[in-house]
Amino acid sequence: MLSGAELRKKFLDFFAQRDHLILPSASLIPKDDPTLLLTVAGMVPFKPFFLGKAKPPKTRITTAQKCLRTPDLESVGKTARHHTFFEMLGNFSFGDYFKREAIAWAWEYLTKELGLSPRDLWITVYKDDREAKEIWTKEIGVPQERVVPLDEETNFWAAGPVGPCGPCSEIHIDLGPERGCGSPNCGVACDCDRFLEIWNLVFMEFNRDESGNLSPLPQKNIDTGMGLERIASVVQGVESNFETDLLFPLIKEVSSFAGVGYGDDQDSDVALKVIADHSRAVTFLIADGVLPANEGRGYVLRRILRRAVRYGRLLGIEGQFLNRVTRKVIELYQDPYKELKEREEYIQKIVSLEESRFSETLEQGLQILQEHLEQLKEKKERVLPGEVAFRLYDTFGFPLELTNEILAEHGLEVDLAGFNEEMEKQRERARAARLEVNAFTLSPVWSSFREEVTDFQGYSCLATRSEVRALVKGEREVEEVTEGEVVQILLDVTPFYPEGGGQVGDKGTISGPEGEVLVEDTQQIEEGLIIHQGRVNRGIIRKGDLVLAQVNERLRLATARSHTATHLLHQALRTVLGEHVQQMGSLVAPDRLRFDFSHFAPLTREELQQVEDLVNQKILENLVVRTYVLEREKAIAGGALALFGEKYGDQVRVVEIGDFSKELCGGTHVQHTSEIGFLKILTETGIGTGVRRIEAVTGEALLGYWNQQSELLNKISDVLKTTPDRLLDRVLQLQKQLQKQEKEIAELRGKLLRTEVGSLLAKVVEVGGIKLLVARVEVPDMESLRSLGDLLKEKLGSGVIILGSPFNGKVGFVSFVTRDLVAAGLHAGKIISEVAKVAGGGGGGRPEMAQAGGKNPSLLEEALRKGREIVRHHLEKR
Repeated sequence: MLSGAELRKKFLDFFAQRDHLILPSASLIPKDDPTLLLTVAGMVPFKPFFLGKAKPPKTRITTAQKCLRTPDLESVGKTARHHTFFEMLGNFSFGDYFKREAIAWAWEYLTKELGLSPRDLWITVYKDDREAKEIWTKEIGVPQERVVPLDEETNFWAAGPVGPCGPCSEIHIDLGPERGCGSPNCGVACDCDRFLEIWNLVFMEFNRDESGNLSPLPQKNIDTGMGLERIASVVQGVESNFETDLLFPLIKEVSSFAGVGYGDDQDSDVALKVIADHSRAVTFLIADGVLPANEGRGYVLRRILRRAVRYGRLLGIEGQFLNRVTRKVIELYQDPYKELKEREEYIQKIVSLEESRFSETLEQGLQILQEHLEQLKEKKERVLPGEVAFRLYDTFGFPLELTNEILAEHGLEVDLAGFNEEMEKQRERARAARLEVNAFTLSPVWSSFREEVTDFQGYSCLATRSEVRALVKGEREVEEVTEGEVVQILLDVTPFYPEGGGQVGDKGTISGPEGEVLVEDTQQIEEGLIIHQGRVNRGIIRKGDLVLAQVNERLRLATARSHTATHLLHQALRTVLGEHVQQMGSLVAPDRLRFDFSHFAPLTREELQQVEDLVNQKILENLVVRTYVLEREKAIAGGALALFGEKYGDQVRVVEIGDFSKELCGGTHVQHTSEIGFLKILTETGIGTGVRRIEAVTGEALLGYWNQQSELLNKISDVLKTTPDRLLDRVLQLQKQLQKQEKEIAELRGKLLRTEVGSLLAKVVEVGGIKLLVARVEVPDMESLRSLGDLLKEKLGSGVIILGSPFNGKVGFVSFVTRDLVAAGLHAGKIISEVAKVAGGGGGGRPEMAQAGGKNPSLLEEALRKGREIVRHHLEKR
């Protein structure tokens, strides 16, 4: 019996012997492909080759590709075949061989190499593909009745809504009537488990555009895919993919610490399989650089991880457990996928952070959902309000799909329209917040100018002779604008860089024969339509005027310093922290730069210093900054970094800084790194799970910062009557004095408390033979209140104490019940909770000691009376 690892190797070797180049698996993050979140099939990395936009290293290639799909996430664990992560074995031809060879080699591999019986194999073909059917029947010799023509839904394949596609032929294996549905019509197109699809041969002939139109590809290609887990289940003779050696060790691992046996119970089996599958997916996603987030591929990761955590709770697993499974995943897969072992610590940290974060809110969220489930059942309703689902999502981190799945287990559903309405409200609030800080709102008038193109010359010059093509004031186009009016201007030629790629828009002036506009911002509509917003500083500007458009050189250079420094910072972070670091956002402005990046933990002081030192080292090396335009595929192949979500054309601009950094970027930069001056990191903070933010300054802004810090240092030195070079010694000296004085104050406070104890003990009364002390005291803080209560309890021996004191504009309470009276039913936490409510607060604690706070000091006496009544009432009932 072949293992999964042996099957993987045997497949690759088989095609290598037929002149195929073995390539390693590409990342789960598609490279430079904005149409896909994740790699969903073996052909995804080769789309440029299929489209004829790039040349493959060889016309014959074979791979074992990491893939991940989530459309059927809710089915994972409930069927024998559904997975999130899986491995796709494939062989590919780019304009080399076609149907005849692909079919013959697939048949040879299955029947000769793996020894599957030809009598058990069935074939499906696309109904209009006569050529494929004839190859199967006349050349391979498969009986006509076992070659079944089917329609486009099953036998026409595409990796996505747009891109390469074509008819396909699927190979199925008959697992026997005992695995079937029993229907006399059961056949290869049946949904039961009898006929298992094991290999799909796609004859890639067409490209589908965004309108759904098909056009022939430049060359005919072959794309085949065979799921490793599926063929392993056949070869290893097990009924489920989960029982193969690719997944069952993970199930055994979960079973061992969950205390649940596989096969004992259907529900627990589902949970074991979900955790095994999802842990594998989580491990590979994080290893490839995906981080938990609320959108994009990060949301896919978050959904999968949190679904696994929830199933762990259903098995009764307490505390964090996923890393025990991810360690097993790494152990199983580290040989073919060496990045897993290399990034083990990183994977474990991300999993631990995300699991911990969700665990903090999971129980509370489940409790709220359970309460609503019971309410729905009482009212005999089936739909959970959208605002409740949104609250679970927004406050407790429940992915909508998880809420839906839990509801489905009870025959209920979510009001999706209501949820989407709440989500849109939140987006509107976010948009409104952004508008508050962005004064530049483009007029809707510009939508009629989409055919216009501005000739941008700002890379090579800072001033151009231009013509005013259009003037817009408010929401209408005008012929002229006068002094004091706010205007948006379209020029035929401009040196002004429009906001984009994180870089702010240029500022400057537009001067005409009769007037001048101070440009305050520059934006771009669509591709190439650049709009300048400003205020008329003097005179009149008219449509058709010939003007001088001039960028503020000082601000442009300051922005360029920030932008080039951002590239240096990005590469320095990748060098110091690891290549998992990816840019998640940026702001490039004249006075500062902000850089958001993926990383699992706050940077240590040493790491920050290493990053800053490396950037400044590259600045001092005076590296040449080169920019050039190149075909996108060649730029990526040459090592240039591209950002997911950014739309790149066929031709891209590359910014290369010596041999240190290379990125796709349309921004403006300095010519040599020494022009930056220096970089200083000001702050490093977290802005979300696995996302950090650095803010820094360069050039003149840094000089201003240093001058400010120097002035502050001098002022502090003056206040402390020392010099800047002796400031630390002076602070340490004062710290020692302060600690000594605090100790003396604490000792005096203790003496005062002990003095007060005597007068307070005189207020003790007996109720039913039990000592009770309820009193108002004057102490500075809660710690002093607790200390006083401890002293009184020690002197009292047996009894109940309730104390209250005003401080800091509020009121504090403590309650003590000696152990012998706890046994009699008195509870300090319950007493103090009721007392604090009277003063507009709350709290609680243990049976023997509790504390609480109140908002209204004027109700202190009334609250203490309430405490006295509670204790009296309890004692009188004894």
